[in-house]
Parts: sequence; structure tokens; C-alpha cells
Amino acid sequence: MNTQYDICLVTCGDKKTADEIASGLLTEKLAACVSCVPGVESSYWWKDRIEKSSEFLLLIKTRTALREDIMQFVKQHHPYSVPETIFFDIAAAPREYLDWLGANTLFTTNIPKDSGEKI
Repeated sequence: MNTQYDICLVTCGDKKTADEIASGLLTEKLAACVSCVPGVESSYWWKDRIEKSSEFLLLIKTRTALREDIMQFVKQHHPYSVPETIFFDIAAAPREYLDWLGANTLFTTNIPKDSGEKI
């Protein structure tokens, strides 16, 4: 099902990075809410080895139209060379919650620039 709202998952290796990303996404209106879950234990392949890390998981509530902007923001502000940025459609939620989410995020940042051409 394709909806206009998402939850994005981003893991961070420290609280400072998690707080900075959450604050920046909110300030830029790229997210209506960011929940930070501490104590996530991640096991993963990295450079031909299995690694294990204690991380913070960000649950970012946003608009589907802002996916690219969020990926760019996270990439610019995250110390990992390959930060996790995974999106899931919000398939079901109360209408009031979705209305609140929409009212507190940008509609889009893909606004065409004025070409200077007169119509």
C-alpha cells in the first residue's frame, strides 16, 4: 500500500549524534516527531567481519515526499560512512495523528526554482 506518510529508521552510535540528527530534522520540518530508543544491540557485517555495537535507534515520523531530503540530511550529519536510513509506509494510523503529522512537516522541498522565464 502506498501512503503519503512514513516511519524512517536510523541507527546512531552515540547519543550526541542521535540528538543532533533528531533536532536538525525537526528544525528543518523534515520530521514531525523523532523518537530515540537507547540500548539497541546491532550485529552486522562490516568489512568482511561480524561487528556488534550498542546504538540508538531513531524512529522518524515524516512525509513520503521527504525521503530524499531525509537521506541527504542523515548522510551529511552522520559519522557512519553508510548510515542506515530505511523507510516504511505508515499503512494505518488514526486520521487525527496523520493530520498532525502532515501539519508539522514540509509538504516538499522539491520546489522548482524560478527559471526567469515570463509566461
